[in-house]
Amino acid sequence: MILQLNPALPLDTPKGKALCHFMIDYGEEADLLWVCFQDDTGECWTWSNKDIRAQQNVSMGRIKLKTDSQSQTG
Repeated sequence: MILQLNPALPLDTPKGKALCHFMIDYGEEADLLWVCFQDDTGECWTWSNKDIRAQQNVSMGRIKLKTDSQSQTG
């Protein structure tokens, strides 16, 4: 199933900040895939769940996000 996200979601990806416009769901035995357009380059990349994070959003209370290394040590 492909779902168009409206509004698009601002995400942090391995290639920087991006807007996610589509989500692909192949079913319960597969990760969700997030189709994103990178802010800096306009490139379109598809990322799995483990590769993305929600961007900082003061209005939603996401001021500082923990990285994987921070959550394991503290």
